[in-house]
Amino acid sequence: MVGKIVLVLLVGLMGITYKTITPPPPKICGSPSGPPVTGPRVRLKDDRLLAYFEKGDARAKATYKIVMAHGFHCSRYDSLLASQEFLEEHGVYILSYDRAGYGESDPNPKRSVKSEAFDVENLADALQLGPKFYVMGFSMGGHTVWSCLKYIPHRLAGAALIAPVVNYWWPSFPPSLSQEAFKWQLVQDQWAVRVFHYAPRLTYWWITQKWFPGSSVSASDNKIFNPWDTKLIPNITEFRKHFEHQARQQGIYESLVRDANVGFGSWDYDPMELHNPFPNGEGSVHLWHGDDDLIVPVMLQRYIPTKLPWIKYHELPSVGHMLIYDPNICDTILKALLQGEKNSS
Repeated sequence: MVGKIVLVLLVGLMGITYKTITPPPPKICGSPSGPPVTGPRVRLKDDRLLAYFEKGDARAKATYKIVMAHGFHCSRYDSLLASQEFLEEHGVYILSYDRAGYGESDPNPKRSVKSEAFDVENLADALQLGPKFYVMGFSMGGHTVWSCLKYIPHRLAGAALIAPVVNYWWPSFPPSLSQEAFKWQLVQDQWAVRVFHYAPRLTYWWITQKWFPGSSVSASDNKIFNPWDTKLIPNITEFRKHFEHQARQQGIYESLVRDANVGFGSWDYDPMELHNPFPNGEGSVHLWHGDDDLIVPVMLQRYIPTKLPWIKYHELPSVGHMLIYDPNICDTILKALLQGEKNSS
């Protein structure tokens, strides 16, 4: 009798465990049970649909064409807050898009670091941006830029990494520095990143559980914002109020979970072994980071240009993480890319 009770309890426990770690099916945009499609989309070579948003100078006549990859818990509308006047004056066209599973873009069950680059290339070709274009990535969108530098460098005219999330398991980071940066995080984020890397099948449960503190970034905890960020929050909230809900509307698993597992998982290459995509100075790569960023540790960003001296590193004093929501910084980032193009011409 005792054995039967134990067996029943074990089966019940296994059922509960399976339910808590298994996400519900995604709510695909445009499907009968899914959110509506509100903006333009293109069909990729693998038949997925990618939603996009355009701003700045007209695509057909723009001199500089930029593809922008958004961050964690964001969408295609989270683009650089450069003014329309600035963009038109300098001939800049920005194409931002919902990365796979976010917003109104179809999920990608085979999503990987490599697939990020080919989504960008497919999108650029579908909208006829030409043989070369610029790429920018903010925060978690940084791994999209690293992917482009690895897999499609021949398509790039320039690139900018803006407060990019780092992967603590990149082999070229000195172990002592990685450990220092890892421990610099909030304890709850140390545990979250461990789950993302070592136990990806538990990521959905970790992000949704209420037993103890989970990822501070997933929860948008105020502790991750420094005073500079905090001053921007009211403007960011107002700017995002009409579209913020879209980011994970197809399901947390297809957006946040897959993003975290790709960004913090095991990559099939080491970014710090990349070669300069512009050996003749025909373009430039920039990395922008605030020295008081409470989300991504600055010490690892400082190390990257020591391994990749062709990356132009810009450290902003007293600045936090939310760089793309400061119009002045956005103008500065764009000017640096444009100046790199002018210097090479």
